[in-house]
Amino acid sequence: MATYPIAKQFERFCGNLAISCDTLAVISYRYHSITKRLNADFWDSSSDEAHGRYVGSYGRGTRIDGSDVDILFRFPYNMYVKYDAYASNGQSALLQAAKMSIATTYPSTRLKGDGQIVAVDFSDGINFEVLPAFECEDGSYLFPDSNGGGRWRACDPVAEINELNSMDEACNGNLKRLCKMARAWREANSVSISGIAIDVFAYNFMKHYSHRDDGYIFYDRLTRDFFAYVANLDATQSTWKVFGSGRYVTTSGYFRNKAAAARNKAIEAIKDQDNGYMHATNDAWKEIYGSRFPRL
Repeated sequence: MATYPIAKQFERFCGNLAISCDTLAVISYRYHSITKRLNADFWDSSSDEAHGRYVGSYGRGTRIDGSDVDILFRFPYNMYVKYDAYASNGQSALLQAAKMSIATTYPSTRLKGDGQIVAVDFSDGINFEVLPAFECEDGSYLFPDSNGGGRWRACDPVAEINELNSMDEACNGNLKRLCKMARAWREANSVSISGIAIDVFAYNFMKHYSHRDDGYIFYDRLTRDFFAYVANLDATQSTWKVFGSGRYVTTSGYFRNKAAAARNKAIEAIKDQDNGYMHATNDAWKEIYGSRFPRL
């Protein structure tokens, strides 16, 4: 396991991955502004909280700086009836209606309503993706997909959030920290893999990991073992079931090879550490995780 100095470095590293108070304040302000606008236009309400919720990596608590902030906004059922009755791509029309509403509050911000979301791109890089949705009786949601002529698709982000929170609690907070660490690895090594795939891999790994509730003193081995797990995923598999919702996420490419490289670098770092080469081991961790990993 890690020596005390390296354990402290991992603790500092995880602190570096936390979203700053200033960024949190910006996210909160924009979330409430967007939600207030949509409520005014579609619910005749002045609330800046009702019918909205954070989803995606921010909602799951696994986001690091640089990722979009995802919002689900629940529209009234009569709008589903309206847009579902369109002869062609009512889904696209719904996205455009949501886009025009948000543009009232952010007229000079770049907006795009296409595919499944309304993208709200701010100049400071703290961007939002707004998912218009309709709640089903079981608590899941239908959302528009304007691709291929348009259709409705189902999602259950609340079930995913609840399941990840439950597993993170069983892991003493280590699951969400691992998800964030893996995002830093992705960023530092240009790994082609989605955030939800990272969370699925981390969840599946931690579910059966014997040291899942250990502290920072074990994070060197945690790194080695997680990347070994990802590197050894079945090469023929390209879809994985998502915790909570049961939907499937698809990912492919060379992420296994890059995970293998990270595993090998972690083995090297642990060897240097055991031999007392503390600066060498620290440099190795920085190769895996990038500039956010602190120097000794």
